[in-house]
Amino acid sequence: MIVKKCMTEKVELGSPNMTLLDAAKKMRDGDFGILPIEENDKLIGIITDRDIAVRGVAEGLDPKKVKVSEIMTDRVLYCYEDQSLDEVAQNLGENRIRRLPVLNRKKRLVGILSLGDLAQSHLNPKQLEITLSRLSKHTNDFSETTFQ
Repeated sequence: MIVKKCMTEKVELGSPNMTLLDAAKKMRDGDFGILPIEENDKLIGIITDRDIAVRGVAEGLDPKKVKVSEIMTDRVLYCYEDQSLDEVAQNLGENRIRRLPVLNRKKRLVGILSLGDLAQSHLNPKQLEITLSRLSKHTNDFSETTFQ
C-alpha cells in the first residue's frame, strides 16, 4: 500500500510569525498535534504540541510573545504520497518520528501521515510492531528531531 491511501489529507498550515499561543489554539481547534509552517508557499518547518510544551512553556517562554519560528524544527523529514507504507514506517522508526508531512512529487504538501494512520492501514503487522518498538525506546533528548 502507498502513503496516499491512508494519509490524512486535511492539513492546516501555520506561519513562522504566529505566536506559540496562536499555534496551540489552532492545534486545539483543529484537533491535531502537528502544524506545518509555511512561508512564501514553501514548507519551512514543523511545530508540534510537544515542541510548544517542551521547548516553549517548560523553558519559561511566554506563549503570547514567542514566535513559532523561535522553536519550530526547521529541518523537516517528509515522505512522498507514492512511497510504500513499509518503507515510510521503517524511516519513522529509525528517526523516531510520529508524524510526517506528505508531499507530492512537485514537493507540494498534500497530507500528514501519523502513527494512527499507519495503525488503521494494511501495513505489514511486523513492520508496524518494529516501528512502534523503535519509537518507544526511552531517550533523554526531549526534542522531536526531524530532518531531511
